[in-house]
Amino acid sequence: MTRRVREFCKTGYVFLFLCFFATMNPVSPVTHYSVPEEMEEGSVVANLAADLGLEVKSLKTRKMRVDVVANKKYLDINKETGELFISERIDREFLCPSKISCFLKLESSIENPVRMFNIEVEITDINDNAPHFRRGTMHLDISESTSVGERFSLNNAADPDVGTNSVKDYHLSASDQFSIDIQTGRDGTKFADLVLKKALDREQQAVHNLILTAVDGGVPTRTGTASIIVRVLDVNDNAPSFDKDKYVVDVMENSPIGSLVIKLNATDLDEGSNSDVVYSYSLYTSERTQQIFNLNPENGEIRVKEMINYEDFKLYEMEIIASDKGPNSLSGQCKVTIQVTDMNDNHPEISIKSFQSPVKENVATDTVIAVVSVSDKDSGDNGVVDLHIPDNMPFKLRESSDNYYELVVSEPLDREKVPEYDITFTVTDRGSPPLSDNETMTLELLDVNDNVPQFSQSFYIIRVMENNAPGALLSSLTAFDPDLHENQYLVYFILEKEIANTSMSMLFSINPENGNLYALKTFDYEIEKEFLFHIEARDSGSPPLSSNVTVHIIIVDQNDNAPVIVSPWRPQGSLVEEKIPRSTDKGSLVAKVIALDTDSVHNSRITYQFLQVTDASLFSLDQYNGEIRTMRMFSYKDPRHHRLIVVAKDNGEPALSATVTIKLSTVETAVKAYSDMTEMSLEYDIFSDINLYLVIGLGSVSFLLLITILVTIVLKCQNTKPSKSAPPSRNSVISERNSTIADSTLVSNDAYWYSLFLAETRKGKLVVRQPVPKGSRYIVSSIPRGTGRSETSGSAASTLQASTTSSSSSK
Repeated sequence: MTRRVREFCKTGYVFLFLCFFATMNPVSPVTHYSVPEEMEEGSVVANLAADLGLEVKSLKTRKMRVDVVANKKYLDINKETGELFISERIDREFLCPSKISCFLKLESSIENPVRMFNIEVEITDINDNAPHFRRGTMHLDISESTSVGERFSLNNAADPDVGTNSVKDYHLSASDQFSIDIQTGRDGTKFADLVLKKALDREQQAVHNLILTAVDGGVPTRTGTASIIVRVLDVNDNAPSFDKDKYVVDVMENSPIGSLVIKLNATDLDEGSNSDVVYSYSLYTSERTQQIFNLNPENGEIRVKEMINYEDFKLYEMEIIASDKGPNSLSGQCKVTIQVTDMNDNHPEISIKSFQSPVKENVATDTVIAVVSVSDKDSGDNGVVDLHIPDNMPFKLRESSDNYYELVVSEPLDREKVPEYDITFTVTDRGSPPLSDNETMTLELLDVNDNVPQFSQSFYIIRVMENNAPGALLSSLTAFDPDLHENQYLVYFILEKEIANTSMSMLFSINPENGNLYALKTFDYEIEKEFLFHIEARDSGSPPLSSNVTVHIIIVDQNDNAPVIVSPWRPQGSLVEEKIPRSTDKGSLVAKVIALDTDSVHNSRITYQFLQVTDASLFSLDQYNGEIRTMRMFSYKDPRHHRLIVVAKDNGEPALSATVTIKLSTVETAVKAYSDMTEMSLEYDIFSDINLYLVIGLGSVSFLLLITILVTIVLKCQNTKPSKSAPPSRNSVISERNSTIADSTLVSNDAYWYSLFLAETRKGKLVVRQPVPKGSRYIVSSIPRGTGRSETSGSAASTLQASTTSSSSSK
């Protein structure tokens, strides 16, 4: 409201006037509209201007506006057409939750004169929400004894929509036992009751899975579902029952006490305590039978309680009752008949006549290890015996005579796999049931030296940091020999090998007992980077066996070498003095620092930086190639002398560095500097000199004969024509790839020329050194590649320039 007043009232007087006019002017009647929810933004509701009787042309001038009372600005007016349109999507369920009717109240105002209009927009519901249950799964526990027609309340579904779009009906998935009854509450809410229409039987189906579907009345209809899980609770309505009504069992006489005669099993279809079964003898079972046999009440096992004698009783009868543990116990019964069978009650006997132990593991096959005899006092089939040993052994039995057997080796033996064998001789008669006896003998194997030592790896790579302490332990190279005693004791050797007339035994030492490898000297990565030799492990058997392994020693670099400044060269501790023309252009190469580091690639990576510079705005230093260039041209305010201290730092940890001090002096010189793009200017200057010579010649011989003038012109042209090739004997030419020399002309002494000689060309240019008279300095210039020619000026003090032909031209 405050914002609207600020827009209407530009000054205090206007505010008072409008407020007074607004209070005096009656408000127009309420204008009603109805729109469905979820209309697209920009949708037109009505032509408000026409409905209010306002002219569309005056809407802008009269500053017509629409405000939504106590809500977002869901609607607005188009001042061009007077149409009331949707400015923001309307969600009726969000705007008017749980309400049958939903209205938006709007206020529209205009000025000149001020008028207020009340607008009421009804938001009608659309079916944009599906019914949903608060719980997706409902669990019900129903006893199987529940009466038919019993009702069970279910959670109802909710639908944010109203009217016909709300929940109208429920459907239940197909079921023989259940149906639903739909009820209507006082507020019109629909809910369903689950009704039992057929008696339940837990033994037939313990769990029922149903689907409840809620359907609304919208068009098109929307649905929501929930799962109903009905668990049927058990009642004790089933008696235990045996698999058979009568059991007949045969039991041998002299059966061991505790022997299982039969295990009875009675089942109860109920669950829980209603299905727990207890076994007992009935009153019809004799006391003698109960003394001979024991009945386990928990699991129904009948076992021998006393010794059974066939001559005393040949038949035992008993009646067994199975009762459940339900509240109203139910029971079932069966009859068991036990028949006693006469048995073979004499066990066969076994006797070890000879047994050889221990034996060597390399004993030959078919060697006799033992002689065994067997016997049985019974007669007939009960007296016939069979002797056997376990199948998974490298031995076999060979019958030598009646009831005599020899144990012989059938397969090669290996003590490392099986050091000893427990051989069980089992003798069994052919009685019914058969009787048996057994005896176990232990055969020990003696070791022979049949295994070579084995290293854990076939190739060892050992990394040793340089500058190691002599005697330092490098690694432990241990081998394993599965043999025993002296056949297992290993001795380690370094196989002799000379490298640069140096024996491996002078560089390394190995402990012969445990294989610990030691360094006998301090290694320097810059001198020795790796060693390759062999180590042998030999056992103490007879004959001894051995194996060897390759050892690769890799010396790991340390950052133990500081960078060395090789360019610009200077005596130890002295300054490097350089002179450059004061007219040097911006970006010209002033000096180049080159440092070398003998460490490995990582540690020898060098970067350059200024430690001290007279004017940081005048010089720049490339941190990777060490080039010092001008960042601008010299001005008259700049000092004549500059002191630059450059530090070269390697990439090691910790980093090492070296410094060089360069004293630069600017001089006023007539030396001509050529940049990368001045070859055309060079040709222009040459031909300008030719023209000058021609004018002077013509002026000096103007009175001579015409033939003399022509001859003079021809001679002058021949003298100034650029040379086809530069004399190779007096010029030093350097051409390198990847140059770090920039396009500049500079004056340098021999030390700086040496640095240029060491530098690489980044742009593929030629650097030419031309000798000049003794005591003078060299003038060096670099020229871009690809000009296809070389030129030499006639002046002794001029710069010698040469350019290489491009790769295409050279082909």
